[in-house]
Amino acid sequence: MRKILFGIGIALVLVFGVQYCEYRKDEKERVIRHSSIIQKQLKNVGKLVVTEGSYAEVLSYEDSKKLYFDFFSTKKALVVVNAEATISYDLSLIQTEISEEMKTVTITHIPEPELKVYPKIEYYDMEEGYFNKFTAEDLNVIASRVDDSLRKKIEASNLTSNAQNRLISELQKIYILTNSMGWTLEYKGEVLESQESLNDLML
Repeated sequence: MRKILFGIGIALVLVFGVQYCEYRKDEKERVIRHSSIIQKQLKNVGKLVVTEGSYAEVLSYEDSKKLYFDFFSTKKALVVVNAEATISYDLSLIQTEISEEMKTVTITHIPEPELKVYPKIEYYDMEEGYFNKFTAEDLNVIASRVDDSLRKKIEASNLTSNAQNRLISELQKIYILTNSMGWTLEYKGEVLESQESLNDLML
């Protein structure tokens, strides 16, 4: 009788051992498969996010050149600027680390926004002296001042925040993907437990 019970016990151990090994194998294959899916989807998210805006600016330019006998020759112009501006994120530059063992995806790097300004400059009421005429250098100085002025104006506007909101919207796709597979998304050493937590970390 003891031999029979011992034999049954050995058989049960073998059966459960085989089932456990198969379960562990299936679990590992599922984790690897999920890892491949996540990596593929991360590449799909990698597209350029662009926010556009239009701006107008009116500037005055004046330059006086001292000549002989305290005589000044002045040149001036009214500068009207209409510009298109874009803020973009190249999401293909996002860097992530995937841990199959811990089932985590860690965002390690998010690219900085790229601001580009495309000004159309028109000159009105241009006045110049005989000894102080407009040169290419003057036009470069005006263009530089226009660019600086527009950038300050854009940074103070809602274009930057709109671009960041679009970035967060794209990053939330990563959260939805990892969460649906039972994985964890981390950023800046924090576990993202909701889509709102990503928004809080980015702002």
